[in-house]
Amino acid sequence: MILPKRLQKGDTVGVIAPASPPNLKNLEQAIPFLENLGLNVKVAPNVSKTYGYLAGTDQERLDDLHAMFADSEVNGIICAGGGYGTGRIVSSIDFDLIQANPKIFWGYSDITYLHTAIRQKTGLVTFHGPMLSSDVGKDSFEERSEKMFHQLFQPETLQYTASFSPLQTIADGEAEGELVGGNLSLLVNTMGSAYELDTKGKLLLIEDIGEEPYRIDSFLSQLKLAGKLEEAAGIVVGDFSEAEPKKRGKSLTLEEVYDYYFAGLNKPVVSGFKIGHCQPHFAVPLGTKARLSSQSKTLTIEPGVQ
Repeated sequence: MILPKRLQKGDTVGVIAPASPPNLKNLEQAIPFLENLGLNVKVAPNVSKTYGYLAGTDQERLDDLHAMFADSEVNGIICAGGGYGTGRIVSSIDFDLIQANPKIFWGYSDITYLHTAIRQKTGLVTFHGPMLSSDVGKDSFEERSEKMFHQLFQPETLQYTASFSPLQTIADGEAEGELVGGNLSLLVNTMGSAYELDTKGKLLLIEDIGEEPYRIDSFLSQLKLAGKLEEAAGIVVGDFSEAEPKKRGKSLTLEEVYDYYFAGLNKPVVSGFKIGHCQPHFAVPLGTKARLSSQSKTLTIEPGVQ
């Protein structure tokens, strides 16, 4: 495990768009937030480009990623937004470059593919947290979400309790392990690839947006058949927003889907975490040790920086 160095006031963070084109107005409105944290901001040259549903060509997005990791003046990298596209560049990433220049890397949603690949290929701890265009630059961005960036400036043990949001126990137990995962559909996309998610002895975080119960059922079925649920030490069920059934007149509820896949597992499974496409958005490091307890309904996570 490689912990990136903490940020200090006066440091520079780079902004990249490795997936879909960000909303440039929202991005512009988000920059002052970082500056108010005492940071300088360096926006990658290809962030404003558009290539269909992508923020520039694969090579342009890859170049921005590599340039920010290679730039000794850049102390952290914040993704502008998600969407789609990280899976197209992951096989061309220079993981040796990243391992030789470890630094804070922050994002979620489609960025899940990069979190998984970078962690498993280099050991670098990365951060699953709200992004600039899709979150920070919007009027709906919450104060509690803003405070999550403070963990980048000093080593801080995070504790998620029911005071942040109501939590529900699906399966009882207590477990400890590295916190891994992210967007459920992206985790499923890694299956069968060189970057397939490893859940052995780990706490698996899942979240998603715009997926109906039957789709979430399908994703969980694939993880179950691949042994990923059984191998995990515990499961942290994040936010599944916009999950209302639309295509099918009859549907199972999300809770029924959760019960089917999780209730019989001999390990802690707790749902209700505001982690994902939601406000507030509780940001977490991925790759550090964490402890999940169904009895106390807490998730405790070790610091993600040194």
